[in-house]
Amino acid sequence: MEKIISMILLAMVVFVLNDGVYGTANDRETLSEIDRRLKLLNKPAVKSIKSEDGDIIDCVDIYKQPAFDHPALRNHTLQLTPSIDLPTEKVDKINESGWPVVIQTWQKNGTCPKGTVPIRILVTVGYNYLGAQGDINVWNPNVDLEDDYTTAQIWLKGGPGDRLESVESGWMVNPKLYGDKRTRFFTYWTADGYETTGCFDLTCTGFVQTDSEVALGASIDPISSRGGPQYQITIGITLDPNLGNWWLKYNNKVVGYWPANLFSLLKHNAILVEWGGQVFSPSVKKTPHTKTAMGSGEMANALLGNACFIKNVRIIDNSLQLKYPEWVATWGDEYYCYNVFNDVKDYRDGPIFFFGGQPGSNLYCL
Repeated sequence: MEKIISMILLAMVVFVLNDGVYGTANDRETLSEIDRRLKLLNKPAVKSIKSEDGDIIDCVDIYKQPAFDHPALRNHTLQLTPSIDLPTEKVDKINESGWPVVIQTWQKNGTCPKGTVPIRILVTVGYNYLGAQGDINVWNPNVDLEDDYTTAQIWLKGGPGDRLESVESGWMVNPKLYGDKRTRFFTYWTADGYETTGCFDLTCTGFVQTDSEVALGASIDPISSRGGPQYQITIGITLDPNLGNWWLKYNNKVVGYWPANLFSLLKHNAILVEWGGQVFSPSVKKTPHTKTAMGSGEMANALLGNACFIKNVRIIDNSLQLKYPEWVATWGDEYYCYNVFNDVKDYRDGPIFFFGGQPGSNLYCL
């Protein structure tokens, strides 16, 4: 989201192989190695073919295949055919019993163009998210500095390192972007780890709007109050598995979609889902600390009616059904300033995830 100066993120995450989330040093080294290998092997595709067995085959320019990332092959001259005739049996000696020819499963759904090679893309095994949803409690937290903003939102992510791809939506207070301190519905996307691609709402090309009633970036009303009425918006993001477009719903109304062509890996599935809040500021982890609040401004342990929450947390997997995720974990950058709590009491709609905080409200975060 712009070039990040510093950002605090609090989230409940579907617990997957994600570097930096609840890992020991050895875990992080292993996960970094996975990221490195994914980065090497998952190359930009000329064409993608989805196989009936779930594999994704990318047709990659033959000159951009992973082999040429090896230092010893930087000046390698590609040999398109052998310099000798490779040994083979004569056709008249081959068994001609009429048995069917064995093919690779993906070939039933297409072929790669000339000048490309088929490469099976690698994703984190076992995590295949096709959507997420949640009811996000609506507040209007204080934003302290001119360049600060604060959000409550859902993320769906795919891809390693600097090739991180993400589609996001929720509510935000961002005076620099919107010109005021109102709470507003927002969307965001990136295809390269927030470096050069993507933007909020419709401030760049990418997101395709289809609804005539919901405006991206529009303010939300009414707002929740401490000890008073609580209001929420329902955000849902779902992949069309046939076309690879990510569809956005706001209060169960279909708003539009992020086209598959914006992404490389994310057009097939997400490997990480997050719900939570973030504060962006040039004065995070500094003295004086930004006073920009997250959520309601109350810490998570203030609970229902006081702290910001996300409830009815759901993911969509290959069953194409909404369900509570099997494995989750909470994570945050500055627990003295902002914190998180996944309350697993026997609520009718399942656990409720609380998060938030207001720097300056305690002696440990000034």
